[in-house]
Amino acid sequence: MNAKYFLIVLLSFISLNLSSQEKQKIIFDCDLGGDIDDAFAVALILASPEFEVLGFVMDQGDTPKRAQVACKMLYETGMEDIPVVVGRKTENYFSSQFHWAEGFETVKPINKNAADFIIENLRKFPDEIILFTVGPVPNIMDVLKKDPDALKLAKHVYSMFGSYYMGYDTGPIPSAEWNVRGDEEAARMLVNSGADITYAGLDVTTYVKLDEAYRNKLIMRQSPLTNALSALYTLWRYESYAHPDPVLHDVVAVGMLLWPELYTTRKAHIKVIEGGYTVIDESKEPNCEIGMSIQKEEFLKRVMEILLTQNLSRE
Repeated sequence: MNAKYFLIVLLSFISLNLSSQEKQKIIFDCDLGGDIDDAFAVALILASPEFEVLGFVMDQGDTPKRAQVACKMLYETGMEDIPVVVGRKTENYFSSQFHWAEGFETVKPINKNAADFIIENLRKFPDEIILFTVGPVPNIMDVLKKDPDALKLAKHVYSMFGSYYMGYDTGPIPSAEWNVRGDEEAARMLVNSGADITYAGLDVTTYVKLDEAYRNKLIMRQSPLTNALSALYTLWRYESYAHPDPVLHDVVAVGMLLWPELYTTRKAHIKVIEGGYTVIDESKEPNCEIGMSIQKEEFLKRVMEILLTQNLSRE
């Protein structure tokens, strides 16, 4: 091997390694197939080159069906090497979105317990992994019961979780937010875990809605990823009596990592009380940060730019 060729190979190797090192390792724990925002959050993650996705973990409800939707999304976009993990099934739950992946068997979830998967990765890569939780957190409860210190090994935890000053529909009264009241015991364990956590509560998420003009752009884009989103939205809307403009709660949590400059946060001590409410105790030292505001229009502009310019496919 001559010196010039050796130098080219060496520089290529260094470049590849630097590129790999620049990617942020993440684990994404979600209830895909419930509200439609989970699908948009998964799509944003898949289309963001900043991330090295260690796994998508399904939580709460009919987790095998949720995993089937995740596996098909990954297959359609050529990303099926990313592991999908089935969390503990907590109930039989039907969503119209499950029709989209019904019978899909080409890609299957890995045969690994969800809590074990999260613990093993956090211990393998201490202080390197960003953990997202954007649904109820029974998987996190299982992690903490098996290994109480595991969550402290995360570089950071971002959770779509809680309601502190603002409730649903931008009302000025805090609400019992779904991810908290969906499993109060697990929510308390997360809050008391001692992990480094930032919460994207209703205070920042409830403002961010995807209107018809944005949705039409996604329909017209006609890529595998945007087609999946449009199909899942149609099925969600078919069974939903909610406003046609979906609120992108979970996407806002992902944005906290991608674009922190679009948010303001404050340190606080929060606790979960009966009924699934999250309250701030000003008399205690902070145990987290909570989102206070978001630059909504700029956030939506950036999300749409990523979704419309990506070219994920099997080809």
